[in-house]
Amino acid sequence: MILVIDNYDSFTWNLVHRLGELDPSLRLGEDLVVVRNDKMIPAEAERLRGGLGPSRLIVSPGPCTPREAGESGAFIERFAGRIPILGVCLGHQCIADRHAMPVIRHNVLMHGKTSPIHHDAQGVFANLPQPFTATRYHSLVVPVEAVPEPPATDAAGRPLADGWAVSAWTDEPAPGGGTQRVVMGLRRVWRDPAKAPLEGVQFHPESFLTDEGPSLLRNFLNMPSAAPTAQDAMSPARSAPRPEPA
Repeated sequence: MILVIDNYDSFTWNLVHRLGELDPSLRLGEDLVVVRNDKMIPAEAERLRGGLGPSRLIVSPGPCTPREAGESGAFIERFAGRIPILGVCLGHQCIADRHAMPVIRHNVLMHGKTSPIHHDAQGVFANLPQPFTATRYHSLVVPVEAVPEPPATDAAGRPLADGWAVSAWTDEPAPGGGTQRVVMGLRRVWRDPAKAPLEGVQFHPESFLTDEGPSLLRNFLNMPSAAPTAQDAMSPARSAPRPEPA
């Protein structure tokens, strides 16, 4: 079951529609559940599906700041590493804010504009062309200098600690001349390879002007969930027996 946190934004339903196009078997209200950001808390979400909880989480775009996004940050914190999470626009900013990265007002208003998106060809960006065009609707950004350096790796390229990576970016004209790099994607780097992906994108993959949006969302739908942890097994919502049918 995919749980979508709706940050009171019409783009949420464009996103839901796009997911339904990619997987027509998804039943709205059953396999694809949309909840507004102040109508459910993470503990309640864990009781969905008879205590199994959601299998994927999407945090939607929205018109406000991460601090005004209801329970969005709490959902990210609760399910990070346990199920695949994708934050879109405000959802991307909520990921950053929840992990102590600043979210600031951008010096260029980007509403309905397109930009070339460069990326690291991993995670949701796997097998996408370099670059591709995406639509942006935002006035806030995560400063590139505020994203921690990726963790060191061993000889096999495995991270030695948890950390972060700028997974996508665009270079745009700066107001004072020259160019400036803007973060277009964030990825949590896990030391434990069994942990589920946590990704954010600043642009809108559901927009028809984002030419690789469907492929990006399909990559997210195909991401494997993490194996249940010992903590999950001890969770009352996951360990409580189901009631017998009447």
